[in-house]
Amino acid sequence: MSVTHDLHAVRRMPSPRAVLTLIKPITWFPPIWAYLCGAVSSGVPFSSAPFQVMLGMLLAGPIVCGMSQAANDWCDRHVDAINEPDRPIPSGRIPGRWGLWIALMMTALSLWVGSFLGAWGFGATVFGVLAAWAYSAEPIRLKRSGVWGPGLVGLCYEGLPWFTGAAVLSAGAPSVPVVLLAGLYAFGAHGIMTLNDFKALEGDRQMGVNSLPVTLGPERAARVACLVMVLPQLVVIALLAYWGAPLFALAISALLLGQIWAMRVLLSDPKGRAPWYNGTGVLMYVSGMMIAAFALRLMGDVL
Repeated sequence: MSVTHDLHAVRRMPSPRAVLTLIKPITWFPPIWAYLCGAVSSGVPFSSAPFQVMLGMLLAGPIVCGMSQAANDWCDRHVDAINEPDRPIPSGRIPGRWGLWIALMMTALSLWVGSFLGAWGFGATVFGVLAAWAYSAEPIRLKRSGVWGPGLVGLCYEGLPWFTGAAVLSAGAPSVPVVLLAGLYAFGAHGIMTLNDFKALEGDRQMGVNSLPVTLGPERAARVACLVMVLPQLVVIALLAYWGAPLFALAISALLLGQIWAMRVLLSDPKGRAPWYNGTGVLMYVSGMMIAAFALRLMGDVL
């Protein structure tokens, strides 16, 4: 099934509302939050670098994440015509090749803005831009893999912004504990991205996208996703306790118990409950990220 030219001929220019829908503001929160976690974990006062904090948030969310959404929607326009035909490109609200032009213009904007965040910020921006296109575009299209696709998105949504926030404010490479916790939460985000694939199950199956829900089935994929989310948090808890931050470890433990309860509800109906879990279990997951970031901030002189 393909997007017809008749749909695209309805209008010559996309409306601002359609463009905003294309770049999906609701997806901007995770990378912005992760960038703030990195900034907090750096131990540098925000008041000493307000420009870097604000510009980094703008870059991580509306610009780079928005660009990745536009690129993904353009590359997925045929899949979306099956799964979600009311989205901007298959519905014709973004006509012709405007979806591609928007993604390319935002790619250039991302690199330009990233250049104001120093060598570390620019390098992270280049990586994020390349990863966005590698995930969506042929011939690489890592989205086809249920292992590499969610892993790359989890890295770019949680790990990369965290690393970037810490590096930009520190004006250098983050400490090993910062990198370690950022990596653990990025690994756990693989499970979150797997749950996100449930909404595209039918289109992915028809178009040869081998997401975990397609290859394993919804029930087994949900169990794998839950395991992937739980394990790195257990490691975070153990590390914080070992590093002398037991109260922070206890707080994350409480959030993890809440997630396990939510996972039991999720597993009763994985496909139907996945959106519900995104508003409950994932919220507790990202709350734990900020608690871990504050733990690193307070332990900065000790580690």
